[in-house]
Amino acid sequence: MSDTLQFPVHIPFVQQLGFELVRLDDGEAELSLAIRELHLNSWEVAHGGVLMTLLDVAMAHAARSIHRDQPGWGPGVVTVEMKTSFMRPGEGGLRAVGRLLHRSTTMAFCDGSVYGEDGKLCAHATGTFKYLKALPGRGRSLKALQRTDGPESH
Repeated sequence: MSDTLQFPVHIPFVQQLGFELVRLDDGEAELSLAIRELHLNSWEVAHGGVLMTLLDVAMAHAARSIHRDQPGWGPGVVTVEMKTSFMRPGEGGLRAVGRLLHRSTTMAFCDGSVYGEDGKLCAHATGTFKYLKALPGRGRSLKALQRTDGPESH
C-alpha cells in the first residue's frame, strides 16, 4: 500500500475502523480501507455503514482541504445532509474519493465514490457540510475540534 498521511483531526471512530488517508489535495481527499471481519455484514461483504462512513469522511476532508494553509486547517465541518446509493458489494481493499463541488462561507457541497479492489464503483454519495469553529454541546458549552499536527507521512 502507498504511504499514508496523518488525519488533520483526531477521530477515534475512524481510527478504530482502520481508515487510512492517502491523499489530501485542494478540494479532494482519498481514503483506503482493507476490509476485515469487523467491517462485514451477514452477507460477508462490507456493511453499508462502513461504506457510508468512508464516503462521509472522504467528503468532509475534501471540504476541509481548501483551508490547509490556515492554522489548524481552519474550521471543522459537520455533516448536514448525505444521500448514498449502493451499486455493488464492497469487498477486499476499498478506495474512497471525496470531491468538493461548491462552497460558500459556511457550507460545502461535495460528492464521493467508493471503489472496490477491481476498480468498480460500489457506492456514491452527495453531502452537504457546515463549516464550524466549535460545536455546541450539552449545557450550551462549546466543544473544541480535536486537532493533530497536520497531514504528514506516518
